[in-house]
Amino acid sequence: MTLLSPLRSPLDASGLSIKTVFEGPSSSPRTAEPHLTAPTQNGVPMSVGYWTFSGDEMSDVLNRLAPYLPAYLEKVEPNPRGYGLDYNFKPFTGISTMPQVPHEYRADPRLKYTPKSEDAAEYRLREIAGKILHEVYETAYARWLDAAYVAALCTTVKDAAQRWAAYERESKALEEAYDYLRTPQAATEWLAALSRLVDAQERLRAAAEAFDDRAVEIAEVHDEYSHSDLRYAEALARAGHPEARTWCIADASAYRGQYWGSPQYAPLAEQARVLIEAQDAHVTKVGRLSGASTN
Repeated sequence: MTLLSPLRSPLDASGLSIKTVFEGPSSSPRTAEPHLTAPTQNGVPMSVGYWTFSGDEMSDVLNRLAPYLPAYLEKVEPNPRGYGLDYNFKPFTGISTMPQVPHEYRADPRLKYTPKSEDAAEYRLREIAGKILHEVYETAYARWLDAAYVAALCTTVKDAAQRWAAYERESKALEEAYDYLRTPQAATEWLAALSRLVDAQERLRAAAEAFDDRAVEIAEVHDEYSHSDLRYAEALARAGHPEARTWCIADASAYRGQYWGSPQYAPLAEQARVLIEAQDAHVTKVGRLSGASTN
């Protein structure tokens, strides 16, 4: 992919996306809610990163974090596989503000950094709190990005389905016109049959170009949201177009002429061009070998 996008971001030393852990101003300070009390796991210590902790410690951590947790966080619970925590959120709309860790937490008297040499217990709890806070926003960012991806497709797809249907109709018509040339009936009206083939080729070319005009916009959305965990077909299905799995949408760079390999990875207009050239070459060879004029 070559299209630059503000959603593309490098990783910091911790492996977290710099974009996702960017510390911005707090958008909606909150107080702890009943569903954010410490989860339990049958007495088994819970964990985050390489830290393990008890339910009482989790209660303390959540109480400290309460003003900085996003309002759309609904639940924190142990991962059922027995490692780490799961964070559940209200559904994202795709048009909400990008989740950002509120920078105020670093100045909070109960969360700001305390050296281990000064107070090992506080150092430990604050490290756990920081890890959980960043995991919350990292997970929220991933959910938000998926929703933003789908929302962008909803406004971009437009009449792509109709354009694809038009291309499929013209593709079938061209196939029928080309196959007809091999029938005995075609010999009695060779020039007329060739003329219909040319007409069908031009209609296919136009339909392919029309679909590409929409496909390139969809491809650019795919490229912009390439960090999303959603695959192209899944994102399009969530946008209301499960049939899009059959659409020919090339990589965004391919519409700028930057593609290689099999023509199947090229834009539709290029695939149509290759097909038409092959048909023309065949018809020309038949005419040469048979002595029939194709002019």
